[in-house]
Formats: sequence, structure tokens, C-alpha cells
Amino acid sequence: MKFTKAVWICAAWIAAALLFNAGIFFVQGQQKALEFLTGYVIEWSLSIDNLFVFFLIFSHFKIDAVQQNRILSWGVLGAQLMRAVFILAGVALLKHLNWVIYAFGGVLVFSGLKLLFKNDKTKSFDKNIIFHFLKRFVPEGLSLFLLVLIAVELADVIFAVDSIPAVLAVTKDPFIVYSSNIFAILGLRAMYFVLSPVFDMFQYLHYTLGIILVFIGFKMLTDHIWHMPIAYALGFIVLVLTIFISLSLFINNKKKSKLEAL
Repeated sequence: MKFTKAVWICAAWIAAALLFNAGIFFVQGQQKALEFLTGYVIEWSLSIDNLFVFFLIFSHFKIDAVQQNRILSWGVLGAQLMRAVFILAGVALLKHLNWVIYAFGGVLVFSGLKLLFKNDKTKSFDKNIIFHFLKRFVPEGLSLFLLVLIAVELADVIFAVDSIPAVLAVTKDPFIVYSSNIFAILGLRAMYFVLSPVFDMFQYLHYTLGIILVFIGFKMLTDHIWHMPIAYALGFIVLVLTIFISLSLFINNKKKSKLEAL
């Protein structure tokens, strides 16, 4: 997928999500619309880290751009099915077992702290847990396409362990949780081709996602004490993302200026 085409497709999916959000606003009201938008922004921001893992997988197996497009298309389809199962299971657990909200909150805080205190993102797929799983459990002789597709689906399953509880911290309405997830996922393939040339710019991504996960985790853990308005949570997440994007652009431009001066 060419860069320009990917940008237009990515923009179209974002516009579709916002249009859908407007529909929720008129049909179900402001609260549900805010829940959808917050869930969508959380899922969208966390998915950038997942795209980085996809990039490592494709680089390791030397997958060309055409095959990447095919694998991501099938991967998105598989992700939609798996998310439905995970979301229904998560909502059912929260409905019948009140203490699960604290378990989910604890997982998010732990995952966030791990990202915050990580010195550097692993740039080698050889050290990734998915690589060790494939090496141990996937039979030799499997076609490269299927092997990489399994790796991509596994990456999404691991990613869902953080992202779904994060959205459940905002709303327990399965329709809102699933629809916000799906709209973010549908734009993933195009977003990969938009961001893949500039992944090096995201050197502070793990700090950003770590702050967001810790914030959402604490929101879940303290919900019985004070129910934070959705607008506050959305505002904080947007602020953190804005700072991250601005800082990344500033540092990248500074590096460019230094290189041009040499």
C-alpha cells in the first residue's frame, strides 16, 4: 500500500469512527458518545505499540510489502473475532465477580509501570515472547505466510490483555466496547503503512503508553471511592498523546537540523 493511499484510508476510518460517534450521540446521548470516543482513543493509541511489534515480525521474517498487506488483512479479520470473545468474557466476569475490576486495574498498573521503567524498547524479534512460542509450539515446515499470520494474531492477543481492560475501565457496555475496538482495528492496516517509515520517531512511546495504562488502572482501582467523569479521562489521555507527538516531532526536527548542518 502506497503511503498516500494509506493516509487517505486511515483518515477515512477515523472520519467513519467520528461519524459513528455522532450517531451514538444523537441516538443514545452524550454519555455514551463520550464513552465510545474515549474507548476509541485508548484503543487507537495503544495499538501503535502493537504496530511496532508487527514491524519487528515482518522485518525478522523479511516479508515484502505485498505479503504484509495480505497478512494484515487476515490479521484484522481474526482480531475482530477474538476481540468479540474477549470482550464478552470480560463483561461477564465484571458482571458476576465484582473483584475482577481490581484484577484488571492491577494488570493495567503493572503493565504501565513495566513500560515506564523499561530502558529501551526491544528492537530484536529474537528476544520477543512470540518468537519463543513459535519456536517451541509451531511445527517446522509450515508456510511462511501462515507462520507470520500466527505471529501477528498472537501479538494481538497479548495486546488485547491490556487494551480490553483499559476500555472496560471506561464503560461496561459491550456494544460500546466492541464498536470502539472494531473502528480502531479496521484502521490498523492503513495506519501500519503510514507509520512504518517513521517508527524511529517513537522513542518515547513506551513512556506515553505507560502513563496512560497506569492512569486507567488507577481509575479502575479507585472507582468505588470516586467515579471519574469520562470527559476528565478523555482530556488526560488526549493531553498525554499531544505532548508525546509534539515532543517526538521536536526531537526529530532537531536531529534533522543537526544532520543538515554537518
